[in-house]
Amino acid sequence: MLAERLADRAELDVTLSLAGRTASPARQKVPVRSGGFGGGAGLAEYLASKHIAALIDATHPYANAISNNAVAAAQESGVPLLQLRRPPWVAVAGDLWSEVSGVHEAVRALGQTPRRVFAALGRNELAPFAEAPQHFYLIRSVDPVDPPLPVPQAAYITGRGPFGEAEDRALMTAHRIDVVIAKNSGGKATYGKIAAARALGLGVIVLRRPPTQAADAVETVDDALAWLDHTLTSTAARGV
Repeated sequence: MLAERLADRAELDVTLSLAGRTASPARQKVPVRSGGFGGGAGLAEYLASKHIAALIDATHPYANAISNNAVAAAQESGVPLLQLRRPPWVAVAGDLWSEVSGVHEAVRALGQTPRRVFAALGRNELAPFAEAPQHFYLIRSVDPVDPPLPVPQAAYITGRGPFGEAEDRALMTAHRIDVVIAKNSGGKATYGKIAAARALGLGVIVLRRPPTQAADAVETVDDALAWLDHTLTSTAARGV
C-alpha cells in the first residue's frame, strides 16, 4: 500500500526492498531490490552509497531482525527512520485466544491428544511441528512447502491474501479444524481466520509480537506519508 501510494510521486526516487523469502512476490509499481544487506552495517553502507534521504521500515511485525537492523543503520548513517506498524488485533467477545511466545510454545500448547490444526504461519517457521506428529496440520503458504513436514498427517494449500471470513470458515469446516495457530499480524488482509475461528467457536493460539528497538512509529500509510513530506522538507531546508 505504501509503495503504491509513493509510485505516483514523480519527484521521489523510491526503492522497495524485499527480504527475498518469497519465490514470486506480488508485482510492485516501484523499483524493487531483493535480499539482505548484511546486517545493520551493510544497510548503513547502502543508505550512504545511494544517498538515501529517508528510510521507512514497513516490514512484517514479526521480522524483528530486519527492524532492529534498520534502527542500527539509521543511527550509524544519520538517515531519518520511521517504522510503519499495523496495530495488533485485540480479542473481542467470542474470541478464544491463548497467547504464547513462539512456535515451540505453540506446539506444546496443543497438548498430547491428537488435534486438527490450521497453522497460519510462514513456511520457514513450520519445523517445530515435527515435534508433535500426532496432530493433523493444515498449512497455507504463499510458496509450496518443500520439503513437506515429516509428519503422517498434513495438507498443504498455497494462496496469497487477503482471505475473507467466509472463505476461511469454509476452509476450516472442510478440514474439520479445531484449533488455529496464528501471528497477531494486525490489519485486514489476514483477519479472516480470526473472525472465522470466532464464528466457529474455535480456539486460537496467538504468537505474541517480538520486541523491536524503539524508533519513531506510525500506524497508517497516511501518517507515514505525512512524516515523509515533513522529513524531506526539513532536510531540504537544512541543505542536506
